Amino acid sequence: MELNEEMRKYLQYCKCQKELDGKTIRAYQTDLEQFILFLQENGEVVNKETVNLYLIDIHARYKQKTVKRKIASVKAFFGYLEDEEIIELNPMHRIKTKFKEEQVLPKIVPRNVIEQLLKHLYMKNASQSCSDWQKKLILRDIAVIEMLFATGIRISELCQLKSKFFDMEEGVLCIQGKGGKERYLQIGNMDVLNILTEYRKQYRDVIEKHGFFFVNRYGQPLSEQSARRMLHKYARDIKADISITPHMLRHSFATYLMEEEVNIRYIQKMLGHSSITTTQIYTYVATEKERELLRTRHPRNKMQIGNVK
Repeated sequence: MELNEEMRKYLQYCKCQKELDGKTIRAYQTDLEQFILFLQENGEVVNKETVNLYLIDIHARYKQKTVKRKIASVKAFFGYLEDEEIIELNPMHRIKTKFKEEQVLPKIVPRNVIEQLLKHLYMKNASQSCSDWQKKLILRDIAVIEMLFATGIRISELCQLKSKFFDMEEGVLCIQGKGGKERYLQIGNMDVLNILTEYRKQYRDVIEKHGFFFVNRYGQPLSEQSARRMLHKYARDIKADISITPHMLRHSFATYLMEEEVNIRYIQKMLGHSSITTTQIYTYVATEKERELLRTRHPRNKMQIGNVK
């Protein structure tokens, strides 16, 4: 059995039949290539002994969360080989490994830092020293940050958001989440919705050209890397003592709603941690309770920022 060739077939199976996203497939590939390299360096014999040696090796080199993922990747691969009758004995059967659970708290951005960041951007946009082109780019950056904090959306979901799935009049967007699951989010703050409306007005031509709501300075869909670099840059501008990431804004969204005593079931639904069933792509289901929660309890409502001119 040629493991590299079987890995290639397995990854193709994950892409075409299981319809896994690109990030997941790349993670599987990285983990499996590492496992196959370990086997090559240790005699290329696939049995419980070499698997246990591999487990010892990765336990010594990685954090437990990463170890769990790597083990899951290898188990899934050998499960596939067994199902396809490529192997008779699965070396991952009855492999035991113990984990001491680590408690990792989500990193959030303090409220005052979020407020400072937004004020900085609104002031830059209103500055007479900025050219019209610079103001247009800053408007885009404001729209990105406001959207991340207003909805708790993942950066991958933000970059993949299509304009046709964003009902600006109602302030409702349809998100294509992990595993192809859909969920509907609402913009509960009128200042944020106004900024997004102004952004779309300024970028209407390029948005209509390729359909993606968020674009870069070259008129192409905004990349996750560009959004992260943008946040790092502005964090340095305001001399924040933390490095701000898009996912920290997602954690902040959830944490601050929890602090406002929002029911956790609503937060789970908005974050996409539980499935949301939909029948039509342009149909949205939104309760008045969720709409009112975001209107009255989201911390963005208490921030005095300013308007884009």
